[in-house]
Parts: sequence; C-alpha cells; structure tokens
Amino acid sequence: MFSWVKQEHGSHNKEGEMYQTVTEGLQTLYSKKLLPLEETYLFHDFHSPALEPADFQSKPMVLLVGQYSTGKTTFIRYLLEQDFPGMRIGPEPTTDGFIAVMYGENEGVVPGNALVVDSKKPFRKLNAFGNAFLNRFICSQMPNQVLQSISIIDTPGILSGEKQRISRGYDFAEVLRWFGERVDRIILLFDAHKLDISDEFSEAIRALKGQDDKIRVVLNKADQVDTQQLMRVYGALMWSLGKVINTPEVVRVYLGSFWAKPLQNTENRRLFEAESQDLFRDIQSLPRNAALRKLNDLIKRARLAKVHAYIISYLKKEMPTLFGREKKKEELIMRLPEIYTILQREHHISAGDFPNVNKMQDMLQHYDFHKFPSLKMKLIESVDKMLATKIAVLMAMIREEESKQPAPFVSGGAFEGSQDGPFGQGYGEGISAGADAEDWIVSRDKHRYDEIFYTLMPVNGKITGVNAKKEMMNSRLPNTVLGKIWKLADCDQDGMLDDDEFALAQHLIKIKLEGYELPSELPDHLVPPSHPGGAAAPQSPL
Repeated sequence: MFSWVKQEHGSHNKEGEMYQTVTEGLQTLYSKKLLPLEETYLFHDFHSPALEPADFQSKPMVLLVGQYSTGKTTFIRYLLEQDFPGMRIGPEPTTDGFIAVMYGENEGVVPGNALVVDSKKPFRKLNAFGNAFLNRFICSQMPNQVLQSISIIDTPGILSGEKQRISRGYDFAEVLRWFGERVDRIILLFDAHKLDISDEFSEAIRALKGQDDKIRVVLNKADQVDTQQLMRVYGALMWSLGKVINTPEVVRVYLGSFWAKPLQNTENRRLFEAESQDLFRDIQSLPRNAALRKLNDLIKRARLAKVHAYIISYLKKEMPTLFGREKKKEELIMRLPEIYTILQREHHISAGDFPNVNKMQDMLQHYDFHKFPSLKMKLIESVDKMLATKIAVLMAMIREEESKQPAPFVSGGAFEGSQDGPFGQGYGEGISAGADAEDWIVSRDKHRYDEIFYTLMPVNGKITGVNAKKEMMNSRLPNTVLGKIWKLADCDQDGMLDDDEFALAQHLIKIKLEGYELPSELPDHLVPPSHPGGAAAPQSPL
C-alpha cells in the first residue's frame, strides 16, 4: 500500500488520502484539484474535453499519421503479423476513417457511435465531433499478443493535390489534436517516393504542436531506392520537415521497409535492421513509461489551465459594468498579444505556456466577456500546490512501482522474431562472430597477425606492452579504446602478450574499426585455446 502525501508527523495528508497505484493517484488528483479550475474557466470549451477514468487506465496508444499509400495499415499488419478486422490495403486512399486496433477476446468491429458510449474505452469525448466523424470511426478488436500491451490508431491517408480540397465532413485536424494529446507515441510515415508535404499534411502536423516529444518519423519503403538515392531522399525529407516542425532539435527518422516481403535493394540491409530494432525498442518501452507520460501530460494540462484562467479572469476584469461592452470586447480581442505579455510579467509565466493567440482570438468572438468568472485564487493555489508537492510524490511512487514490479514490455508479433536466434540483430556479427563455430575464429587470420608479432621482437614468446602499444597505435583508435582492448586480450594478466593474445588484440581492433561495440568481458568463444578461462587484466600500458 502506497501512502499519498506524508505530513511531518503522520502517514496521511490532510484529506487522509491513500492510493495503491500511480494511475489511481493521477485520476484523483485530476478530479479533485485540476477539474474544478477547468470547469470554472470554460477550459473544455476552448482547449480540450475533460479527462475520464478510461483516459488514465487505458493501455499506451500509438498514432500513425501519413499521406495515403505510405504504408500505415501495412505497418500495423507487420507489427501484429496478422490481418485485423476492417483492414484495407491498396495504392489508392483505402483507409477512409480512423481505426482503433485494440485487444479483445473475440475478433470483431465496434462502430463509432457504440464506441463513444462505452465507459471502458477512452473515446467517449469524441462524441463532440458528430456523426460525420463517428460514421468513419471504428474499433477493431482481436486477440493478439502485441495488443495486450499497446493499442494502435490507424488514420485516413492524408490527401494531396486536388483531393485535399474535398471536405471530409468533420474537422480532421482537431480530431488529430484530440488523439495527439492522449496517445503515447505519434509516428509520421513517409514514402521514399512521396516526400511532398501537402497542405493538409502540414495542417495535421501543426495540429500536433506541443506533442513534439511523442513524434517519431519513419521513412518507409526505403529499400526501393539505392544508397545514393536514399541519401538524397533523407536530405529532402529533413528539409521538408524543417519547414513544418519548428523545433531546434532534429526529429528522429527511422529508415526501413516495414512489410514482410523481400528487400528490393539489399545493400542497406544492415542499416534497415538496425533502424527497425531501434524503432521496436522505442515502441516496446511505451508500457514501462506509460505512467510517466500520463503524469507529464497532466502537468502540461495543468499549466495551460492556469494560464487560461488568468486570461479569462483578466478579460472579465477589464469589461465595463454597463455600457460599451461590445466595443471593449473587440478592443480586448485585438489587444490579446499585449495581454499575454502583461500576464507573463505579472504572474511570471513562460511565453511557451500560452495558447495560440490567433486561435484564442477567433474563439473569444463567440463569448460574452461579462459572464466570465473573476479570478479565484483558491483554485489557482490548489493547482500550484498539486504541481509543487503532490506531483513529486507521484514521481517517487512511479519509481517505487517500477522497482517492485517487472517492467512491462511489448511482445509477440514482429517483436518476437527480432530478439533471439540467428536472425536477431547482431547475431554472428562483430563480437559474436564465431560463437557457434568449432574453431577459434581468430585463427582464421592468425597467420597475418603472427607475421606482425614476430617483427616486434618477442622475448620468451611474448612482447612487452611498449612494443605492443607501438603496433596497436597504428589503428588510430583512441587510447581509451585501445586500453580496453589490452585488458580483454591480456588473458593471463601478466602485462605482456603472447602470439595468441596479440592475435586476439588485433581481432578486437578489427571489430572496433568495423563499427561494432566491444564487450565489458571477453566472451568464451574468443578466449584463446592456450588460455583456458579469462580474467581482468592489470593496468594497461596504453
């Protein structure tokens, strides 16, 4: 049992609250501390609907966004390694709606109108987007091991050219913004042959502003171009992204071909495998970081709610009591950028915490400022206290939960075949090369290493550290790396190298020069036959 906030002389806080999990703590904090502030200052009308229990209890979600025919649906099928209900794949815009792919004991499809009345699903607030959206929203349920840990949201292919002029019947960008605030990872998919970012795609990416830490980019179908073309495609993609994602950091781009078909160009196979493993590890970590992500999102929401309260109460304060209200309203809306600056100075708020000024000006046109509530400092102080003290306790609870429970991990589907066996990343390469060979792998090049060894004037079959250093320095590797190689190669810890140990050192240098990492301990298959067992070496001469 986890205690919530401890007083100086007790195990309960003033309310006597006790929480068993971080999720329960987050949910109660929101409903008791933040929700009253949001409801008082119409936060839900201006920014985001109220959170529900399902928003805190749901599995981590991954949102896929991209232009049509970039492989979004195929990517999901690749991860699950099976078809899912409602799936359609083709070169034309086939996915014409949102599909929430989730775990269910029985395979089937739940239509949008039924989905938004299910309190166990985190989609109830999507009801606000109306029938035009709900008719294009379904939940695809199936018993799949991957979906026991995460849910995946497939989106309609974003249109380009003349197609993007056709109205969808609902606010596509606002729906994306709604999902972006609630998902754990946003994956933007691009096709190596389709790098142009259409107006609708630009608008979609802008709708995800503020969720930059969740965004990853996948350059799919990268096997369909050769190495030279891939370099140009990658450069063009980064240039295009730089125009729509306005952050000083470079967004992470994963290269690969995410479908279960032979690669068309195999020259970059090793690169694609390494990139896919990096992406898989990122997705697999989502369940472990889910509580931290929800905590982070709650903090962002609380900061925005505070700023919104200051804006609304300031507009109320500036309104005249009787006459000239409409004129004053227009003046205040025009002065909103200036009001932002005033509130920044008065309440010591960062400019990045304020909502988009143009959007705020548009929305304020529809409200009577005279009916806005005045500033209630008690509500503000309650949220400040939550951010200053109770969030820190939740952070400690997260670490405590992680230490007591094994970290959840996404498994099954494509994640299963990528871990162990001869087709796991790095198997039979670098330091693991020769692990399943009958002979000592170093012996295959030992004749070359022996020629060098005997030029270094061995005494009693061994060379000193000084002589070994001269030869090893020819690799141009840093001394820190060469020092590690020395410790690994000096199996008998005598501060000298015999011919087998020198050959092993040269082999390790070769591995490092080929771009592989060195181990902290020498694997059994690399221990020279003349030196059974291995041990840490004395201080290196390098």
